[in-house]
Amino acid sequence: MKINWKIRPSHLTGKIRRLWELSGPKIKNLAATFDSAKGSAVYTVRGRYTARGWTEWTQGFQAGSALLQFDATDETEFLELGRNETVRSMAPHLSHFGVHDHGFNNVSTYGNLLRLMMEGRLAENSWETEYYRLALKMSAATQARRWTTLPEGGFIYSFNGPQSLFVDTLRSLRVLALGHQLGHVLMEENDRRVSLLERLKMHAVATAKYSIYYSEGRDTYDVRGRTAHEIIFNPNDGCYRCPNTQQGFSPFSTWTRGLAWGMCGWAEQLEFMRALGDDSITPLLRKAAEATCDFYLTHAAAADGIPYWDTGAPQLHRLGDWASRPADPFNPYEPVDSSAAAIAAQGLLRLGHYLENKRYWQAGLTVLDTLLDEPYLSANSKHQGLILHSVYHRPNGWDYIPPGRKVPCGESSSWGDYHAREAALYVQRVAQQGRYLAFYL
Repeated sequence: MKINWKIRPSHLTGKIRRLWELSGPKIKNLAATFDSAKGSAVYTVRGRYTARGWTEWTQGFQAGSALLQFDATDETEFLELGRNETVRSMAPHLSHFGVHDHGFNNVSTYGNLLRLMMEGRLAENSWETEYYRLALKMSAATQARRWTTLPEGGFIYSFNGPQSLFVDTLRSLRVLALGHQLGHVLMEENDRRVSLLERLKMHAVATAKYSIYYSEGRDTYDVRGRTAHEIIFNPNDGCYRCPNTQQGFSPFSTWTRGLAWGMCGWAEQLEFMRALGDDSITPLLRKAAEATCDFYLTHAAAADGIPYWDTGAPQLHRLGDWASRPADPFNPYEPVDSSAAAIAAQGLLRLGHYLENKRYWQAGLTVLDTLLDEPYLSANSKHQGLILHSVYHRPNGWDYIPPGRKVPCGESSSWGDYHAREAALYVQRVAQQGRYLAFYL
């Protein structure tokens, strides 16, 4: 990746303003036309959001996007839209025992609303505040209950079952962090009190130990920063068995959105642990954060900061020296994944801020600068997506391929759009020297 060393947050204010101008009508269009009775909005097909059943992990991004729009623009219609959608649709997600995605759905909605309330952006209302607090406590305990015990520690298991550790879940730890800050615990059999913070820390340690590689001789493909989407354990005794993947190409290549979830999750948890004054796992978190961010910069991203969907994608070699050029979303061999870039940008920015490291900080600005312009930013008012060229599940063939093309392109995802908005809001606040954007209290 070629880092722009001269760009500053203030240089992006014009592009960020344009993003919000395009974003608002798309949020309203989606709210007015999408039939939520058919499921959550997941990704676009021919420019229209559609549902795709797997697990219900994306509904919070729709309501959360409206809340981010309000946060950035002070347009109260988006506050009401996001708040009403949260009350109307999100309650089942609080007690959804079948998913590992509580930090996505519920921090994006109840978490954003509580943050805005505590920042004084919403009129003070003690009952409303307590409603958001109670929702986050419930979600945190539900997430923490989904637990596999290891010989040392344990982890929150994925929807695949108790044998499965997903790297994605690292960013869902946000809800455990909030639950802990709100003074909550998980109550188990015989009134056993389980610390949400300790489960957060154990999950983070397991992910750092098993999901990330450090070039320490673990296997033949042990490249520092390489990330396994899924880790399989023997559920009978908790022993590690092997890496795996659900959405990547191979257990021994790196699915770039999984890499990005790790980058963002590590940086946020480093910030959170510092806010708590707890450095017990900081060295391991930092090791994983630096390894994944370095891998993104040197192995995953093209010259403009946008990655292809997997570093081992089988036809990637046909693009020649792809890393030395800007990513090509219209190539005939392998799709890019702009949603991975949107998530990674925030991870780079947060780690750069945490470490006071200019390389990561400037890289994050560079990635965001690319996303905020064509061919990624969608200026077409008829297209419901905001950030184009996102990929959901390449192995399953779920992504739409336009006529005349050979690989998916030109479509958006709810998580890609949400995280682009979140990264833009983060940089907007930094440029304005306002309140630093953090998920914790």
